[in-house]
Amino acid sequence: MTLQRLFPSSVVAGGYLAGFIICALLLGAAYYFEYQLFLDPCPLCIVQRIATLAVGIGCLLAFLSRNTRLPQLASLVFTFASSVFGIWVSHRHVWLQGLPADEVPECGPSVEYMAEVLPFTELVTFMLQASGSCADVSWSFMSMSMPEWMRVVFAGFAVVSAIGLVRAIQMPKLHDA
Repeated sequence: MTLQRLFPSSVVAGGYLAGFIICALLLGAAYYFEYQLFLDPCPLCIVQRIATLAVGIGCLLAFLSRNTRLPQLASLVFTFASSVFGIWVSHRHVWLQGLPADEVPECGPSVEYMAEVLPFTELVTFMLQASGSCADVSWSFMSMSMPEWMRVVFAGFAVVSAIGLVRAIQMPKLHDA
């Protein structure tokens, strides 16, 4: 059975749109945690937000380009790559949270200060290295921290976008524009 029969075009299009909406809701939840529950995001949390935004944009582009082969393939590759990046960042975050207290890196200055002072490439390097605040677990649900949940979400997006890629590659040529 081919993926076209298993996942008809209408279901796939709805899935792309649902992926965009899920990402928008995740970003909304992140801002709720920050501004209503006063849980300040660490640098790795901010990078995970960027990855979530990228996955959402990829899903929206896949929805908009669902009838054209090459743009759809490009958007699905972008979504998959963003998902894999999100898995990597959230996995590093979970790893930091699991370190013993004496092995956690020292906290640095705030991200806002670093954004004003450092060039963009150094800021990105700083954010990916993570500060000690990234090791703090300030919220959990069902015994999993927020980065653990995001790792599951990104893994789900990676699997779904990989299936979408395979389906798009198997699909007979529609439009190449």
